[in-house]
This record gives sequence, structure tokens and C-alpha cells, in this order.
Amino acid sequence: MPERRTKAKALKLPGRNIYAALKKGSGNQEVATTMAMVRTFKEVLRDKEVGPRIVPIIPDEARTFGMDSWFPSLKIYNRLGQLYTAVDAELMLAYRESHDGHILHEGINEAGAVGSFIAAGTSYATHNEPMIPVYIFYSMFGFQRTGDGLWAAGDQMARGFLLGATAGRTTLTGEGLQHADGHSLLLAATNPAVVSYDPAFAYEIAYIVESGLARMFGENPENVFFYITVYNEPYVQPPEPENFDPEGVLRVSTGTAQPPSNAPARRRSWPRACRCPTRCERPSCWPPSGMWPPTCGR
Repeated sequence: MPERRTKAKALKLPGRNIYAALKKGSGNQEVATTMAMVRTFKEVLRDKEVGPRIVPIIPDEARTFGMDSWFPSLKIYNRLGQLYTAVDAELMLAYRESHDGHILHEGINEAGAVGSFIAAGTSYATHNEPMIPVYIFYSMFGFQRTGDGLWAAGDQMARGFLLGATAGRTTLTGEGLQHADGHSLLLAATNPAVVSYDPAFAYEIAYIVESGLARMFGENPENVFFYITVYNEPYVQPPEPENFDPEGVLRVSTGTAQPPSNAPARRRSWPRACRCPTRCERPSCWPPSGMWPPTCGR
């Protein structure tokens, strides 16, 4: 008789030391949260247990997200290998395809990318082998363009990470409104299988990824997948504050206090000015402005 397998073997997850670099901040270097996310998964990919199970899925050009550093070591999967000479072949970070490549590069085919996400995200059930899809895309071309496919992913109890990169209303404005995403998190909130986050700082990303791996691939896996928006605006990433409560990041709002009932949610750009994830240091910013920084969209 057909059987639906809902439980699979738990994975031995990486320890917290793998995220240590992100928690130290970026010093004087300006780093976008997209790059912080790429660095996070680059470290996870080095883990001997979890790394081989990561399935990077990229529609469109990976260089937009600073992922060309993955090409030499991971390579792009092509069952026939690379049959041409890439125009950037002379570069150290050249475009490389291989029959044993690790990256699924789908071209401008978000529907195919979602299909790959579902296949990898449900492999724990179909093959009793948990795989961890990491699908990174322009955030405007995720739930807006393939929301029905992502709803199907929820129906099939897929597990994995969706990364909405170049998010925000002011991203890539030179190309018109096609990339001006300010609402993908609202669409994600309509999908009961999605746990969505909108982090402002790199150290928040570390805890979110760690939580996602534990919730989806730990001892008691949940039938959810994570959606995380990241941005291409570079700014200095602060170190993790002293006495920081990670649970504050993972709950709906940062910190334990409750926001005023009429407080508008603000994220991304204003914490850069205030430089504090829980409470602004500028009197004009807290509490008279009523701004409250929700990290999580659910």
C-alpha cells in the first residue's frame, strides 16, 4: 500500500562555532545582509555531515548575490559536464559546470527552481534521505511569481530555505519597479507552511539559520520551510550585543517587551541609523516614533 513517510532520520547539525564569524560583526567593512547569508551557508557547506546534503538552487545569475566564490569548489551540475569555454574562463572565480557539480543553476526558470526545491525538500519522505534545499532568488520573483508552486511545497510538507535576495522597495530602482519588493513577506504570511524572517543584521541571520536547521532537520522535525529576506545595501554589521537573547530574534518581535498597538513595523534601514536591534539609542527614535522592529513575519 502507498505510504506517506513523515519522519526521517535526524541529522547531526553543526555546532554554534560555525556561526561565530557572523556574530563578531564586520568591523569597519560594509557588508550587505545578502553577503552575510552567502557566507553563512558557505560555512555550513563545509560541514562534513550537513554540507553534502545542501542543495543550492539558483535561477538567474549567481554573481548578483556574490555567489561566484562557490563556482570553483562546488561547481554547477551538468550531467554532460561543461561543453563550452565560458567567457570568464580566465578568471579565478570562473563559471564552472561539472557532472558532479553541487549547484543547480536553473537559468531564468523560477518554476523549474521551485520544482527542484520541492524534490529536494521532500526527499526525506520519498527516499528517507533528508536533503536541504537552499533556493536563492530575487525576492520580487518568489511568492509573487511562483506562489502556487510554493503552496504546493507546503502541501507536500517540503522543508528547506527560501532566500529572497535584493529585497526592499529601493533595491535596483534603476531598472524600474520590477525589483521593488516591499510585500513578499505579506504574501509569505498567507502560506501556513512558511516561517518568514526579515533580519537587519548578520548576527541575526546566524541564529535564524541555526533555528531553521534545528526545526526542519533536528530531532523533532517540523513540516515548515523558512523564507528569509536579505538586502544588497552594504553597511557596517555590528557585533552581537552583550547579554543578547537569541529567542528575541526568533519570536515575532525583537526583545521581550510588547509594541504599542498603533506602532508601525519598521525594519532594514532604520536599525542601521539607530544601531540597536532591541531599542533605539536615539531619544527621537524610541518610543515617540513608535517604531518597532519585528524580525519575524510570522
